[in-house]
Amino acid sequence: MGLVINQPTHAITFPELLTQLKIIDGDQDEIMTPSLARFPILSGGPVDVGRGFVLHSPDYCDSTSSLIINESITLTANVDVLRAVVQGAGPRQALLALGYAGWASGQLENELQQNAWLVVPASADLVFDDDFNGKYNRCLRALGIDPAMLSSIAGRA
Repeated sequence: MGLVINQPTHAITFPELLTQLKIIDGDQDEIMTPSLARFPILSGGPVDVGRGFVLHSPDYCDSTSSLIINESITLTANVDVLRAVVQGAGPRQALLALGYAGWASGQLENELQQNAWLVVPASADLVFDDDFNGKYNRCLRALGIDPAMLSSIAGRA
């Protein structure tokens, strides 16, 4: 599975989500800080869009539901992390992905072997950057590719 991290969703706001999950009641103004109001909710992929995954800094870890991705990124897939965020005890950096991308067994490995994907190491700077439109170009530049040199036209040399 994978998570798309550059497609914000406009289907729901963080306060609306917290209300739907009964983490807060209808009175959002009481606890809603500017950072909570701007908490990023992304379209994580087309599979199971009712399921959420929180990518976050490692300063929050639930021993039963958190998966350490690397030294600067952790994944938690339960609502306790959202409760912690609201209470001010959550991770310093976080984003919520609704849904995920999925592949059949061996499909992604085959696609990687065929160079169908460009792979960039995950870093907190990239994952938690709120310049969602700029992430694609940042990834290309990290690979030494100038996005201005790409063409949508195929040809033969």
